[in-house]
Amino acid sequence: MDTKEKDKIQNYLRDKFKTDVINVIDRPQKSDSMEVYVGDEFIGVIFRDEEDGEVSYSFNMAILDIDL
Repeated sequence: MDTKEKDKIQNYLRDKFKTDVINVIDRPQKSDSMEVYVGDEFIGVIFRDEEDGEVSYSFNMAILDIDL
């Protein structure tokens, strides 16, 4: 994913969750996904999927029982 795509996703998440502390960051050696942070805390990964010319994104976030 390129910088323009990253910025669009980051702006979408910030608008959707009403916060400016969400950051989308490149993953080392991966081009199909990016990491999502709230402040300094890693919260998940966004994966890009392209099929038949259609692009979609999946946000994966694991919640550990010890964090609850």
